Amino acid sequence: MRRRHILTRLLATTALALPITLTTAPATAAPAPARHLDDVIPAPVETHPDDRATFTLGPLTVIRTAPGSTAAWRVGRQLADTLRPATGYPLPVLPVRATPLPEIALLLGGADPRIGQEGYQLDVTRHRVTIRANTAAGLFAGTQTLRQLLPAQIEASERQRTRWTVPGGRIVDYPRFAYRGAMLDLARHFHTVDEITAYVDLLSQYKINYLHLHLTDDQGWRIQIDSWPRLTTVGGGPGTGVDGVGPGYLTKADYTAVVRYAAARNITIVPEIDMPGHTNAAQSTYAELNCDGVAPPPRTDIAVGYSSLCIHDDLTYRFVEDVIREVAEITPGPYLHIGGDEAHATTDEDYRTFMHRVLPLVTKYGKRPFGWNEITKVDPPTDAVAQFWGTGTTNADVAEAAARGNKIVMSPANKAYLDMKYDPTTRLGLSWAAYIEVRDAYDWNPAQRVTGVGESAVLGVEAPLWSETLRTLDDIEYMAFPRLPAIAELGWSPATSHDWESFRTRLGAQAPRWRLQDVDFHASPQVPWQ
Repeated sequence: MRRRHILTRLLATTALALPITLTTAPATAAPAPARHLDDVIPAPVETHPDDRATFTLGPLTVIRTAPGSTAAWRVGRQLADTLRPATGYPLPVLPVRATPLPEIALLLGGADPRIGQEGYQLDVTRHRVTIRANTAAGLFAGTQTLRQLLPAQIEASERQRTRWTVPGGRIVDYPRFAYRGAMLDLARHFHTVDEITAYVDLLSQYKINYLHLHLTDDQGWRIQIDSWPRLTTVGGGPGTGVDGVGPGYLTKADYTAVVRYAAARNITIVPEIDMPGHTNAAQSTYAELNCDGVAPPPRTDIAVGYSSLCIHDDLTYRFVEDVIREVAEITPGPYLHIGGDEAHATTDEDYRTFMHRVLPLVTKYGKRPFGWNEITKVDPPTDAVAQFWGTGTTNADVAEAAARGNKIVMSPANKAYLDMKYDPTTRLGLSWAAYIEVRDAYDWNPAQRVTGVGESAVLGVEAPLWSETLRTLDDIEYMAFPRLPAIAELGWSPATSHDWESFRTRLGAQAPRWRLQDVDFHASPQVPWQ
């Protein structure tokens, strides 16, 4: 009884209103499948199991956070919110130095020196789970690992009858690459704030830390620009999108809400305004953006390469600067993506002229330039990031840029594009780059993909998801899962841990979690699904 009195006193010291009734574990709880420290995705750097140190989450467990750290306390609140529905336990979050109760402690400092800014150290004993990190981002990453170490039923939205055990031992974990991204195309088909944030929730579970939003293209303009207001009301209005069925746009308030939601899950938004090609939505809205002053008709097909801004007109650069300024103002992250791909209607000379005027504008408004790998043709400043999307293994311009010091994000279309069909029978997606099954998405090395672009030149990886054939959140999930976790593991885990047989087994164990989360995943025959 003394332990219950202690818990009551601790609860009284918090400002939390806990709507969940304190309960004990059901006597007939079903045993969960055995879990091991190395069962998680992405694979940790090091695991040191201790079979004698299993921790059991119970009704008296508290979550203790680093005293004086609001950021750590917020991670604790997020963890509690995740664990309460399925367990039915109160799990109070206490910014105190120690408790006599079983606890999950989220502490800053004191971890293995290798973990850096995003890594963590997780220690599990019979009485305590301790996650140590240098930052709140590291603590959050550790909680996502803890989530996978608990039985799959933890993802349920209502109380489950099971024993909530965590395997004992130590994990030391930190990312291979700084940039681990996903991209969602809002231009070909608009996706709502709720759909974007639902995708953020799934991405964060696999330690993705950047979400690239493709906001403009030939078929639609999806971000509010006050100085050019018809871009959204016309370019993003009724009839826009592929087949004319994907209208909509983000207001600045919507965009800010997405940015904040993602930031709370340690994901940074990278906005993309594609130019000088992929601009028909803007040019069909504002006739003055065309060299002949005549607005072309809107496009709802999936053709590419036919549009171009008027390179030698000063109005073009007033337009571009207005857009960059307004998007930069509402983007706290370091990057602003200016596209630059498939500008087939722009001559090489005009392309160079355009980029030499536009890249400095990104810097002028406090952002680091980002573009598809075509920008490497113009010898961009070395702080510019190039995103490789080709299907081959050689690209002289990209290799030369890497040699000069530019960082490269790897998104080879025949490996990382999540909109490619799994096989000829897939009901969604395209196949121009390849059919990409799960093993195809997993079996490649970002630091060996392109000749001349080695480990030190690779900033990270990104898995783009284009929306020509997507309409709903279910469509997004079906194309992203199970391939997104494969790309996430390439970005986080050390190259030495890369092993298809291990990955496919760990991936198969994710199925019960996805079912409880109502994720509409593709049940690839390559994976032994649980």
